[in-house]
This record gives sequence, structure tokens and C-alpha cells, in this order.
Amino acid sequence: MTDQDRLSCALDRIDQANRADPNTEQVDSETLPREYAYSLHMTRWLFALEASPSERMQIACRAQHIERWTIPRSDFGEGRKNYYLWRQACGRMHGRRAAAIMAQCGYPAEEYERVQTILTKRELRQDPDTQLLEDVACMVFLERYFARFYEEKAEYDREKWLRIVRRTWGKMTPRGHEAALKLAEGMPAHLLELLQEALADPEA
Repeated sequence: MTDQDRLSCALDRIDQANRADPNTEQVDSETLPREYAYSLHMTRWLFALEASPSERMQIACRAQHIERWTIPRSDFGEGRKNYYLWRQACGRMHGRRAAAIMAQCGYPAEEYERVQTILTKRELRQDPDTQLLEDVACMVFLERYFARFYEEKAEYDREKWLRIVRRTWGKMTPRGHEAALKLAEGMPAHLLELLQEALADPEA
């Protein structure tokens, strides 16, 4: 199997898994399974930030939320600590699923173990691939989900929103910051104002 065949095999199997999501998202005029739509957003932003991404990064970005609906957030209780426990459980599951698919498609152990490490984000900050994945995920959040999240969490006060924006910004590299600032030019006025206020004092 050629490298391109292996990559196509892995991406196709990830897409097949994510198309089983019972939840949906509207993308332009099309209704798509939510995590399948998310994986396409991740791929699009990967190529926007990295002109020639590696195979492992293409697979990691496509598998970032693979079958996430199978681990409901509600199973982990309320609060920030439980939120992070849920995120960690999801990351481990995504890593295992991506690694299993890559093995089925003929990738060697060192490649699928590498993707598994990237998806669990154990080496965020130290590893360029893991950091690129985080930049991509942050861009997808800002472009596709920030406005909706803001409307859904109307109970959050201003300070909490400022902390959320600062945490998101703090996860990103200068490359991600540059892309985010360009994206922000087209944001609704209230979100742009929130971003500007958060970045005026990023250490607060």
C-alpha cells in the first residue's frame, strides 16, 4: 500500500466513524453529522495554517473528536475539574481509535503511537505537532462555535468570558494569534469587543 493509499484509508475510516454521529450541524446549506462537520473544519484550518502538513497531522486533525458523542459530558458531573476529566477521557479515546484505524491501514507502530500522543495532548507546549493541533482546534472554535457558545452560556458573567478568551489565546502560538486576529475582523461586534478587552490585559 502506498503512502497515499494509507492516508486515504485512514481518513476514510475516520470519516465513516464520524458520519455515525446522531447529532447534526448546519454547514452552509447542508446538514451534516456534527463530528464529521467538525473534522472537516479541522482539516480546512490545518491547511490554512500549514501549507504541506504531514500525514500524521492530517490524521490527528481529522480524528480530533472521533466518536466524541459516545462519551457524554453529562457523565462526568458539573464543575471545571469534571470538565477536564471528561476532556482527558475523550483525548485518550480519540487517541486509541485513531491508532487502531492507522494500524488497520498499514501504518507502523511508531506512526500511530505518535498520533496517539498528539491527540492526548500530553506534550502540549513541548511538541510542535501537538501545538499545531491546538492552534487548529482554537481556530475552529473561534470561527464556528464561539458565537453559539456565547449565546448558550448567557449566565456567564463578563469576567468568566474574559477568562475563557484569555485561556484560549494562551494555548495558541504566534502563528495562531495572527490567524485569530485576522478572523476577528469579521466577528460580531460584541465578540470582537470581548476579544479586544481580553487581549488588552492578557495576564489578568
